[in-house]
Amino acid sequence: MNRDLTAHDMIIAGVWVAIGLVAGFLLRMLLRWLGKHATRTRWSGDDVLVHALRTLVPLAALTGGLAAAAAALPLTGRVNNTVNQVLTVLLILASTVTAARVITGLVRAVTQSRSGVAGSATIFVNITRVVVLAIGILVVLQTLGISIAPLLTALGVGGLAVALALQDTLANLFAGIHILASKTIQPGDYIRLTSGEEGYVVDINWRNTVVRNLSNNLVIIPNAQLSSTNMTNYSRPEQEMTLTVQVGVGYDSDLEQVERVTSEVVSEVMTEIEGAVPEHEPAIRFHTFGDSRISFTVILGVGEFSDQYRIKHEFIKRLHTRYRVEGIRIPSPARTIALQQGGAAAIPQQWDGVTS
Repeated sequence: MNRDLTAHDMIIAGVWVAIGLVAGFLLRMLLRWLGKHATRTRWSGDDVLVHALRTLVPLAALTGGLAAAAAALPLTGRVNNTVNQVLTVLLILASTVTAARVITGLVRAVTQSRSGVAGSATIFVNITRVVVLAIGILVVLQTLGISIAPLLTALGVGGLAVALALQDTLANLFAGIHILASKTIQPGDYIRLTSGEEGYVVDINWRNTVVRNLSNNLVIIPNAQLSSTNMTNYSRPEQEMTLTVQVGVGYDSDLEQVERVTSEVVSEVMTEIEGAVPEHEPAIRFHTFGDSRISFTVILGVGEFSDQYRIKHEFIKRLHTRYRVEGIRIPSPARTIALQQGGAAAIPQQWDGVTS
């Protein structure tokens, strides 16, 4: 300390601290006002930016006030240097956290906009956050006068040992990056693996893929296993799909009437049932002369995979009711088998729709 501390010095320092507090409060109010206007825009990036700056900008104003207050006090060179270093480190850490929030928020917004769902692929978000925080820590160490070259060398050598010890974890990490980069799977897609697991993709993180099945349970699949197995993605290249229902009518039926009535039921279901495709044109294809019926396939349009069960349920109910009204018969299987014992033919018997 070059001279004694006076009341005038305390007042000047207090004024600078007060200026920093007031400036931080006013800037926070300004950012809150900007945040309300940012929510009205279509771009989500401004919301992320304003939300992240709500912490950094007031803290920067307060740090500036503290730095000015320290400069107004008669401190020794060593104490003044220490105070400046502490304030600088504090500002760097706050800037690093803010940058991590902004960048990860933008990455999350991009993944959401590309997948078109509420969920996000957190693997890119987590990797981005770790990289930004690591850079910030290195900057802090360099500011404190600590050489980071030996640290980087040690990390390079130690990284090899860590990579050997974490082979499975790294395999899942790079498999997850490959899955997202190739765009074969995105959050919100409905997938089915050859091993039997199926459901909606909720998230793809650094180790595994989370799938929610139709019973609302979560299935956790390692990324390496997911990338190496055969899989069907029912949401790509488009979410809409077709559903086939097998139907059969008796040989005494008028096929023109059957086709007309079935088409009317299909149109009714496509228009009235949620999840159906209203613009779907009825498609009916006769294909087989069976033992007791003429079989045909009805093709229905479905908005997404989970809608098929509700649409199929309503279609079968309405078709059965309409066939009864129109007098169209859906026969049960029937066979006649003649058995002979001792030269005499046995009397055919009826059992569960089968004559024997």
